[in-house]
This record gives sequence, C-alpha cells and structure tokens, in this order.
Amino acid sequence: MHAFHDVQQKFFDPESFRLALPDVWAGFQVNLKMMFLAEALVLALALLVAVLRGLPGRPLAPFRGVALVYTVVFRGTPLVLVAFLIGFGLPGLQLRVISTQSNFVYGVTALTLVYTAYVTEVYRAGIESVHPSQRASARALGLSYSQALGYVVLPQAVRRVSPPLLNDFIGLQKDTALVVVIGVGEAALQAQNFSNTYFNFTSYVVAAVFFIFMTIPLARFTDHLIALRERKERAAAV
Repeated sequence: MHAFHDVQQKFFDPESFRLALPDVWAGFQVNLKMMFLAEALVLALALLVAVLRGLPGRPLAPFRGVALVYTVVFRGTPLVLVAFLIGFGLPGLQLRVISTQSNFVYGVTALTLVYTAYVTEVYRAGIESVHPSQRASARALGLSYSQALGYVVLPQAVRRVSPPLLNDFIGLQKDTALVVVIGVGEAALQAQNFSNTYFNFTSYVVAAVFFIFMTIPLARFTDHLIALRERKERAAAV
C-alpha cells in the first residue's frame, strides 16, 4: 500500500495535475502548431521527391540520384540527431540557411526533413501500385508524361496511400515532443519544468493525456479509411 501511495502522489496527484495543466496545455499548443505546419510541408515536399525518384530517362538520372540519397540519409538518421544538427549546428556555423532563426523553426525543419523521407516512400509505393496500363492508356490518348502522372497516376496513388499517410502523421504528432532537445517550449519541456520545480511527475502524465487524446481520433479515422477501402475492393471483386 505504501508503494501504491507513493506512485499515486508522484504520478497521479490531482492537485499537481491541476497546477501543471495550464502550462502543459500552452506547450501542447506549440506541438499542434509544429505538427500542422510540418504536415503541410511534408505532404508537398514528399510528393515532389517521390516524383523525382520516378523520372524516366538517363538525362534525369542525377535528379533520381539526389532524391534517392536524400531518402536514404534522412530515413536512416534518428530525428533527435537531425534536431541537434539543425538546432545547434546552423546557429553554431552562423549560416543564414533559415531566415528566421528560432528553435520553433529549427524544430519544424528537422521534423520536415525526416518525415519527408518516410512519406516519400509511401507516395512511391502508391505510384508503383498503379498498373502500368493506366499510364499507357493515358499516353495513347495523347497526354504527355507529366499530364498522365498528374491526372491519372497521382490521384489514384494518393487515394491508395491515405491510411499509411495518416499513420505517419500520427507518428509525427508524437515526435514533436522530441524537439525538446533543442529547447522548444512545447508540452514535454513544460512538463519537465514543472517536475523540476515541484519534484513531481504528474506533469508528464498531463502531457501524455494530451498526446493520447490527439492520437485516438487520428487512429480511428485511419481504421475507418482502411475499412472503407476494403469494402470497396470486395464490392469491385464481386
């Protein structure tokens, strides 16, 4: 009983929950801003990189090579290390690569670089899942390569990969907490500040609750899309 009481006091104290809630909520709003901004950038940049990786012909091989190297490097590098490199490396070198130098911008940049590499592969899988006859039919109708890609291939590919895209963004939403390592004042940092001040860990539970409440609707929506697609595929097979 004594151990249970200690756990309750250190992790689930109602008064500490009440005290930590405003600051952690303010920090979580920063997480939300980072998530939505990074998601918008990732959706656009990943699609561009995926298209570059699929460009045909020897003259375009350098573009394919750059896209491949980018994907391999940032898929293989932990987000924490990328955050360190961006958040501390750029200011240390005094490079004006990013016009607005702030921890928030560095955090969004790190998230975008890493998740663009992951989402690129999701897009590429969707593009490759479209049967080649679709592209051939579009070309036979007089469409150029870019027109066939934009009007025929990409719309089908994006629809097919919507569930895995949402899964990646669930991961991105949670990984916004990792940018605490470069001093972004988000929920994890606010929880840490409260814990250091009051020697109580309830603030971390508060932060976890916010992330869970954000993740559950996204996960359920993803399950809904998967079930909807499976019903359509079964109906088409009949």
